[in-house]
Amino acid sequence: MVCAATAAIYATCIEMNDRPPSANERIKENSRFLRGTIAEGLTVPQTGAIADDDQQLTKFHGIYLQDDRDLRAERGRQRMEKAFIFMARMRVPSGILTPAQYLAADRMARERGNGTLRLTTRQTIQFHGILKSNLRPLIQGLHAEMLDTIAACGDVNRNVCASVDPWRRASHAAVTKLAGDIATHLLPRSRAWHEIWIGEERVAGGVEEDEPIYGRTYMPRKFKIGVALPPHNDVDAFAQDLSFVAIEKRGKIAGYDVIVGGGMGMTHGEPETYPRAGNVIGFCKPEHAVALAEAVVTMQRDHGDRSNRKQARLKYTIDRMGLETFVAGLGQRLAVKLQPAKGFVFASTGDRLGWAEDETGLHHVTLFIENGRIADRARDGLREIASRGVGRFIITANQNLVLADIPAKQNSKIAALLKEYGLDRQAGGLRRNAVACVALPTCGLALAESERYLPSLVTRLESELESLGLADEDITIRMTGCPNGCARPYMSEIGLVGRSPGLYNLYLGGAHDGSRLSKLHARDVDGDAIVAALRPVFAAYATDRKPNESFGDFVIRAGIVARTIAGLDFHENLAPALRN
Repeated sequence: MVCAATAAIYATCIEMNDRPPSANERIKENSRFLRGTIAEGLTVPQTGAIADDDQQLTKFHGIYLQDDRDLRAERGRQRMEKAFIFMARMRVPSGILTPAQYLAADRMARERGNGTLRLTTRQTIQFHGILKSNLRPLIQGLHAEMLDTIAACGDVNRNVCASVDPWRRASHAAVTKLAGDIATHLLPRSRAWHEIWIGEERVAGGVEEDEPIYGRTYMPRKFKIGVALPPHNDVDAFAQDLSFVAIEKRGKIAGYDVIVGGGMGMTHGEPETYPRAGNVIGFCKPEHAVALAEAVVTMQRDHGDRSNRKQARLKYTIDRMGLETFVAGLGQRLAVKLQPAKGFVFASTGDRLGWAEDETGLHHVTLFIENGRIADRARDGLREIASRGVGRFIITANQNLVLADIPAKQNSKIAALLKEYGLDRQAGGLRRNAVACVALPTCGLALAESERYLPSLVTRLESELESLGLADEDITIRMTGCPNGCARPYMSEIGLVGRSPGLYNLYLGGAHDGSRLSKLHARDVDGDAIVAALRPVFAAYATDRKPNESFGDFVIRAGIVARTIAGLDFHENLAPALRN
C-alpha cells in the first residue's frame, strides 16, 4: 500500500522524467565533475574569454565571465572583441574573516582586480574586473590565507549566511558554527577546483570520483541557506530556500524553527515565475540541523525541474508538489522527525550601525558601506585597521561591515582611524536600509542601473522625507537591475526592479521585519516618476500612521498598493492624506 504523499512524489518524478533535460544538465553530466576544458581555456591568449560550456562550469568554481558593458557598443563598432573580464566570489560562511584574510582579499583586489572590493548580500566578497591571466594568481593568493571560491556560484548550495550579532557572543557563536557546519557538509567533493586553480595533481588510477550528496549533475538550480538569530532578520530568512531560525531558551539555543521555499527570482512578462516567501514547517534540535539541511537539498536534487531552469528553484518544486507532500517526503529522509514550530518574532532586517559592547568587555562597531563597494579612502582605512591584526571582519547580509572583538584598549585607536578615513559615516533612515545589486556595467543580466544609481535616488527621496520629519525613520529600500532579485527587493518596504535602461517596476508594502512580500505598485517608472509616486505615500505615512507602525505595514493597512497599475485610481480604503 503506497501512502498518498509517496504517490504524489512518484507522480512528480514521472512528470519530470517525461521531459528532456536542459542544456545545462548536459554540460554538468559531461563535465567530468566540473572540470570541462577550463584549464585548457585559461592558456589560450587569443581571447579574453573561455568556451561557452566552460562559462557555465566556472560558476561552480565561484567565477563568472563578464564584459565591460560601458565599452561594448564602441568595441562593437570597431569590430573588436568585447572587453572580457571575470568576477570571482569568495566562499565565506557567516561572512567572518580574520584580519589577515581581509588583507589578502584587499591585496588581490588591487593586484589582480579593479582595485575595489564588493560586499554582497550573501556575506561574501566579489572581485571585479579580473583579466583571464589574473584568475589563477588571484585564487592562489586567497588560498594562501585559507580562503576559496568553491561553490560560491553554480547549481549547488551557495555561501551559507548567518545573523551578525557578535555582542551576543554565545548565541552568535552557535549560529555561525551551524552555518559553517552546513557549508562544509554540503561542499562539492570534486577536486576540480584544486586541480585547475591551485595545481593539485590528480591521482592516477585512484578511486573513481563521486558526489555523494549532489550526484553527477548537482542541483537543478542554485540553493541558498540562512541561519537567523531573532530578533535580527538580517539574513532575510523568508527569502532563502532553507532557513534555520534560532530558538533561545534561558540564554542558550534550544533548536531551530525551519523555513523552506523562499526565493526571489522571476522573469518579466512570465507570470509562472514569481518571488515567494518561505513556509515555516517545524522545529529541529541543533544536533539534527545538518542532516535536515542535507535532506532538504536531496529532496530538491531529486524532484526539482531539470528541464526548465526558470522553474527549477525549490519554491517551484514545493508549489508543484504541495507543501504537505513535500514535508511528508522530507520526513521519509529524516531519522528524527520535525517537531511543531516553536514560534519567533523578528524586529527588522537592517543592521545596527555604530559601537556596541558585549558582556566580556569587547567592543564591536558596524560600519555603513554604501551598496557594499569598498574603494578609495575607505579601502585604505580598512587596510590600515586590518594591519593591526585585531578582532574579526564580519560582512553583513546588508552589505555592511562589522569590526568585531576589539579590546577596550584598542578602541580609541580604531575610532581615530575610522574618523580619519571617513569610515564613521552616518546615514539617515532610508540610506542605512538601502541595498543594491551590482548591475551595470559588469553584470550580463542587468537591464538597468542599480549600484551606480541608487545613492542619487536615495538623496532625492531623503529630501522628501526630511520635509515631512521622517529623515530618521527606518524604511527599507532595495534596487536590482533585473528581476532576478539578488538584493531581495521583493522583501523590502520599497522595491525597485529594473525593466530597461532608466525604467523600473516599483514595489511597495514588504514587511519591515522581512516576513511579507511587497506588491507591484507601478510599472516602467523613471527617477522622476518614482519620486512622484512616493511623495504622497510618504506624506500619508507622516500624518496617518499609528504609533510605531512601520512604513510597509502602513502601506498595506492604508490600501495604497491597491492602486491600479494602468491608471491612478485610488482604492476606497486609502489613508485620508492620500484621498485628499
